Amino acid sequence: MNQQLVRLYQLAQQPSRRIIGLMSGTSLDGLDVALCRLHGHGTSTRLELEHFATVPYDDDVRHRIRQVFAREQVSLEYLTLLNPWLGHLHADMILQCLQQWQVAPREVDLIASHGQTVYHAPQHQHQRPDFPLNATLQLGDGDHVAVRTGIITLSDFRQKHIAAGGEGAPLAAYGDYLLLSSPHEERLLLNLGGIANFTYLPRTGQDASTAFSTDTGPGNTLLDATVRQHRPELAYDEDGRLASTGQVHEGLLAELLGHPFFAAALPKTTGPELFSPAYLQQAQERSNTTGLGLEDTLATLTEFSALGVARAATQVFGPRPALAVYASGGGAHNPALQAALRRHLPNCRFDTTETLGVLPDAKEAILFALLANEAVAGQPVSIGAGRQRVPAVSMGKISFPG
Repeated sequence: MNQQLVRLYQLAQQPSRRIIGLMSGTSLDGLDVALCRLHGHGTSTRLELEHFATVPYDDDVRHRIRQVFAREQVSLEYLTLLNPWLGHLHADMILQCLQQWQVAPREVDLIASHGQTVYHAPQHQHQRPDFPLNATLQLGDGDHVAVRTGIITLSDFRQKHIAAGGEGAPLAAYGDYLLLSSPHEERLLLNLGGIANFTYLPRTGQDASTAFSTDTGPGNTLLDATVRQHRPELAYDEDGRLASTGQVHEGLLAELLGHPFFAAALPKTTGPELFSPAYLQQAQERSNTTGLGLEDTLATLTEFSALGVARAATQVFGPRPALAVYASGGGAHNPALQAALRRHLPNCRFDTTETLGVLPDAKEAILFALLANEAVAGQPVSIGAGRQRVPAVSMGKISFPG
């Protein structure tokens, strides 16, 4: 038998696996690298986060990705070259982290590589009758990661979700359900990345068919893009300081909230392909606010992100939901955004996932380590029911290093 397959079989039989989870989101700030020890599988999974780092992208890397990021038309040659180049880059970042942590590559069982999303195209968003399907594209080829690191790599997780009837996002429901369900409370796991999404978890022992995950609209993507446009020396509005000094413009806010996405049934997905600087520009033109100051624009965009979350929550749970909300992602560090969320969801109790033993910045990288663990050692898990059902599939394409 092929020795690589023998190795994979042996990994599946082990009581635990050491897995590196990778995540690079739409903020393009860097690569999250989480070295995890995962014991067991399924609902008995137990996680130990051994090491975590975010390896920052420099200006050159961000510039290269932005040549194709969320763009309908790009150079096919450039896209083809960027795919292995990012695989090499991510592999080198992994090896850099392992060296700093004094962990040899041979001591790691698997890498779970999300890759870099460059385009997300759910059918409701692209609306092309000649392609009646959902689609998404992540770059950073898994074969290149595996060969360069010498570690078996799972990648391209989102394609199986789409093939099984999903939209390729959000995938957080799998990890949230397996790791963070509680017998004591209903939970809303709120990820405030470039795009905001949440997973609803009923109490353990209650009807698991009510669990689901959905995008709610922009999280940080428009905030960060607006800061970069007006203040190029800044990557984002640290601690929401600029936004907190501004005033919400109700006319602009109404135009931002006017898109059919916000009235669509849950669950749903979206991306910076829709919520782009052009979307903001069009809303400003319709509301005669093209001359609005930076601080007021950021205050309005903060309100916009918070209202997207609040409207989705009230759409499901009624006008005054009382849930335990645990935040992660960059927006969990933004006091202005957190204040707006508390204002619109006054009966909810807010905290971060750190309270649950999961670092907010590491949560998505951990998720992909967990998905790799399930693909190798677990069984497909059924979550939710009906339209809100999360496909019960094993995700990730396997790349051997030799």
